[in-house]
Amino acid sequence: MVTGWWESSATFKKSTGLKISFIALSVFDLVLTVLAMYLGFWEVNPFIRLLINIPVLFVLIKFVIPVLIAWLMPGKLLLPSIILLAIVFLWNVKELLVFVL
Repeated sequence: MVTGWWESSATFKKSTGLKISFIALSVFDLVLTVLAMYLGFWEVNPFIRLLINIPVLFVLIKFVIPVLIAWLMPGKLLLPSIILLAIVFLWNVKELLVFVL
């Protein structure tokens, strides 16, 4: 069954916590990427490294698209992505702390 754009808001209400977690981790990743660039780190991902020079596309890829994904996907299908994003976030925080300390 295919749902319409506005009907997908019902799935958002059913798993708001998972969807907010997915969006929050995406925003944290965006912020950590910008902070790392400011501190002089370089991005390992060549695609994201290219996008850093184009701020509008960078924000689109790192924020707008995850919001759309969260809106359209059922929350339980976001769980693997949430786990992966959490691992990446913790790894990035660890690397930044090692650099700062």
